[in-house]
Amino acid sequence: MTPAADDDDRIDAAPAEPIPARTREPLDLVAQIKQEGMRLDLYLHIHMQAYSRSEIQKAIEAGGVTVNGRATKPSYKVRKLDKLHVEMPAPDHDLPEPEDIPLDILYQDEFLAVINKPADMVVHPAKGNWSGTLVNALQFHFREQLSRENGAYRAGIVHRLDKDTSGVILIAKDDQTLRECSNQFETRKVFKEYVALTAGELERDTDYIEARIKHHPHDREKMAATLDPTDPDAKDALSYYEVLERFRGHTLVRVQPRTGRTHQIRVHLAHVGCPVLADKHYSGRDRFQLSDLVPGTPKDADEVLIGRQALHAFRLRFRHPRTGHWLEVEAPLAPDIRRALDAIRTHRPVRP
Repeated sequence: MTPAADDDDRIDAAPAEPIPARTREPLDLVAQIKQEGMRLDLYLHIHMQAYSRSEIQKAIEAGGVTVNGRATKPSYKVRKLDKLHVEMPAPDHDLPEPEDIPLDILYQDEFLAVINKPADMVVHPAKGNWSGTLVNALQFHFREQLSRENGAYRAGIVHRLDKDTSGVILIAKDDQTLRECSNQFETRKVFKEYVALTAGELERDTDYIEARIKHHPHDREKMAATLDPTDPDAKDALSYYEVLERFRGHTLVRVQPRTGRTHQIRVHLAHVGCPVLADKHYSGRDRFQLSDLVPGTPKDADEVLIGRQALHAFRLRFRHPRTGHWLEVEAPLAPDIRRALDAIRTHRPVRP
């Protein structure tokens, strides 16, 4: 008996399991009743978890997705028996490969993990950094126990740290945990504490820095602070700080960002005249050497104390999304920051 046309359509109905890998082949789906009323971008993300939701949105906006033969918007509400045709652009690069990179796991359970990220490690693969990233390491150590909510290129990543910032970073092992942890970050319910060595002496022992942040007008790799409350391109930013130790020309400071702007701590400390030590973008120097402390040091006795920004994500405190209990995790100062700090203590103590 030849199947009816309606039966042929149902053969291509939405799969029971998400499509695990990126595909270059066109994909046809038929929406079922349980997806009715769902946003199109969310519907596709559920069934194509190797792609991030933003990638799917771009594909929809570029006309790569049609519903019943017509182009539409990411916000379109899916209806029962809608016929979806999907043609995703070819990926720029293969999916991240698992790499046996050592990880300093500070805490983990069945839902999440907290990692002490080393300096000089990019968090997720991108142009110019397709290997050696935290995601490559996570793929090896946790295999399939990682959230794919944000796509394969950001598997497990709840938030990010700059490449040259060391310290605590939170990893989600399933989608629900990632969503709930991300919501805590977005609603500013996560307590974050950083430690920095500065080039300069902060005037007050405790204070806050409130300066709006926007993209730098001339340098695409930098951000900039502004006090103009009417600047439409700037976003509010607030950081609290407490001086831990003072030295001649330097400060060891603890900073608690209350907002989460790009480069916030680095921009704010530079804004008050005390940029993070060896911060290439905001201090003008990409390293801190013994000769900076001891002028006249012979070349053969000189050494680089730290070759990256002296900024460390020291503590993360948040409510566990499944147990409801508060979880606080600390990462000890990175060896290069300790080395620079010891040298400053030796050669630049505060005068009695």
